[in-house]
Amino acid sequence: MNPVYKRVVIKISGEALAGEKRTGFDFELVSAVCAVVKKAADAGVQVGIVIGGGNFWRGVKDGAGKVERVSADRMGMLATCMNCLAVCDVFRQLGAKARVMTAVDIQGVGERYDTRKALEYMENGEIVLFAGGTGAPFFSTDTAAVLRAAEIHADAILLAKNVDGVYSADPRKDPEAVRFDSISYDEVLARRLQVMDSTATSLAMDNSIPVVVFALAEPENILRVLDGEHIGTLVK
Repeated sequence: MNPVYKRVVIKISGEALAGEKRTGFDFELVSAVCAVVKKAADAGVQVGIVIGGGNFWRGVKDGAGKVERVSADRMGMLATCMNCLAVCDVFRQLGAKARVMTAVDIQGVGERYDTRKALEYMENGEIVLFAGGTGAPFFSTDTAAVLRAAEIHADAILLAKNVDGVYSADPRKDPEAVRFDSISYDEVLARRLQVMDSTATSLAMDNSIPVVVFALAEPENILRVLDGEHIGTLVK
């Protein structure tokens, strides 16, 4: 393996980790993903991970107007902590060095996020899972992933989703939707494409962090991207 990216943040959709179940965990898939990420770390890639919470709770959407926005978002933060704890344990069972750092103080879940500490751990070969989003409501885990990537000076963000790239429309609803090989941040924002939310896209653009969007269904895609193979969609 000859990685083209030396330090990355991998953003994993919580729903993607649920597989066909759409809720909870598909541990066969989780184990496969963790095994691939361990290979990358063993090859010298410094890896930070942000996991969404959609396999348990999707904030305002699941609140259905009954849960106030701030509370709904904080519930989503807790869902990301649950995901990070589970994935961290799978890493450890595979023999990987991994730890959870949280954006909010939750005793027993992980240590409070600190940029310098995170870099120290990653430089020592540990996989760091960033839990709790940004620690503030009104910001998605997409934004958290870009924020952490900017803070640790990541070379790229690997956006592992249920779809295999960025399309001109939702491919599940529009059979005429076309997948882009590459696309600019400006075009993503102008066309309101659902890559990440607009805050995350703007933050990536302002900090010139490339985003590679690909399907998690084939976990080996992570290694392919790190090796420089062109799969999915590159947003830059």
